[in-house]
Amino acid sequence: MSTFTPHGACLLWKPELIWPNAVSDAMLAGAFFATAFVLGFFVWRRRDVMFRGVFWTFAIFAAVCGVTRLLSILTLWVPAYGIEAFTKGVLALISVAITAALLLMLPRILVLPTRMQLQQANAALAEEIRQRRKAEAMVKRFQEIEASEAQVRQAQKMEAIGQLTGGVAHDFNNILTVITGTIEILGEAVKDRPHLGQITDMISAAAARGADLTRHLLAFARRQPLQPRNTDVNVLVIDAVRLLRPTLSEQIEIESMLVHHSAPALIDPSQLSTAILNLALNARDAMPNGGKLTLETKNVVLDENYASMNSEVNPGNYVMIAVSDTGEGIPGSLLDKVFEPFFTTKEVGKGSGLGLSMVYGFVKQSNGHIKIYSEEGHGTTVKLYLPQAAGVPDALAAETGISGGEHGDESILIVEDDALVREYVVAQISRFGYHTLAAGNAAEALAIIDRPERIDLLFTDVIIPGGLNGRQLATEALKRRPGLKVLYTSGYTENAIVHHGRLDAGVLLLPKPYLSSDLARMLRTALAS
Repeated sequence: MSTFTPHGACLLWKPELIWPNAVSDAMLAGAFFATAFVLGFFVWRRRDVMFRGVFWTFAIFAAVCGVTRLLSILTLWVPAYGIEAFTKGVLALISVAITAALLLMLPRILVLPTRMQLQQANAALAEEIRQRRKAEAMVKRFQEIEASEAQVRQAQKMEAIGQLTGGVAHDFNNILTVITGTIEILGEAVKDRPHLGQITDMISAAAARGADLTRHLLAFARRQPLQPRNTDVNVLVIDAVRLLRPTLSEQIEIESMLVHHSAPALIDPSQLSTAILNLALNARDAMPNGGKLTLETKNVVLDENYASMNSEVNPGNYVMIAVSDTGEGIPGSLLDKVFEPFFTTKEVGKGSGLGLSMVYGFVKQSNGHIKIYSEEGHGTTVKLYLPQAAGVPDALAAETGISGGEHGDESILIVEDDALVREYVVAQISRFGYHTLAAGNAAEALAIIDRPERIDLLFTDVIIPGGLNGRQLATEALKRRPGLKVLYTSGYTENAIVHHGRLDAGVLLLPKPYLSSDLARMLRTALAS
């Protein structure tokens, strides 16, 4: 039994004194415990808070203060002064520790930023973020401008090449027309002399190579006249595979992966066949030791996201043709150059560097998209995205039944500014039995048209002097002779009879250079139209 008297005896056990002390101590204890809980919970949840030890010390201090208040209530009735003394001793030690800690931390506390300083720092940080975002936006804009300038430079290069090839093609094809036609005549004359026949064959082959080179340049520069139709690409791929099999070695396997119900593509079928063959032959050359050639078709949709990453692409429905090989692949540093004219990774003398350029120009001129993927040592895939056509595929063109051997006795007006070509064409057409009239420009041609002579066909070059081009001359001639038939010829058509890369409807064109059999056939076709 304790010999001490409870604290309540000092208050004479008067309720009006005991209960106010008990209630107030209980409320103080609750406040201390709540403070300790809040501080402890805050530090536990906020692991990154500064002065964690100080917060924990204050939490313990508040908790011990709460205990002392509970002991004050207890000593009102129970003389537990020993426990109360021990608790107050612990509280005193904690108080001394807190005081020492606060004194040591005072310099650090004094330099803590004020609310105004924090606001200013936050504003400065926000301004820095704004400046950084502005800089990032400027960098992105510069990158877009650089990419746009690169596209402009590429377009300017294409335009420059187009203008160059246009001028070269016009004059070069005029020369080739004469060479091709005269060597054909010469070849017929020396049939009985084999050694001379071999020479004419060599000249003819060289002229054909020159004409092929010009066609490839025009294709790359998007200057070739196209005749797009609703085309079943599966049929063209099957025909290409049939043509390729004899030219590929036994070590190369061909696989066709054709989608069922392929949508028709709005494309020039003859040019597409040439493009597929070019890609397949490139794939063959990339597999000298054999491999696998895959031709694939698929209906695809190029969406807005894809178009945003490829500025020249219009979102929409396309027919995709992919030509893949398991060959040597192309180094990543060269992928941006593969479509440039005369660029080739083949050995000297094994490639002109115009095959992929022709495919690129043809696809672009057809409002399509081309993409190449390659990995060294694994192979290459070239994908052609061709615009889908509405409706069903057109039937492939059948033979007209008009051969190059059919001649006639009609009267033909020949308009050609190049004297050498004009003399050759007059001689060739006269050999076919036709009556010929010749003019060197539009003015001379109109003067002949105004004369009473019979004229059944106007055979005119597209690019001629005299104030009118071939199309304008034909329009004026039809006003004066409504029943007149018209046949155009040109090595470079510009925009007279070709618009957006497509031959105008109802226009007959005989591209230069041409063989005499082609000339005879087109003359009969025009006269029969």
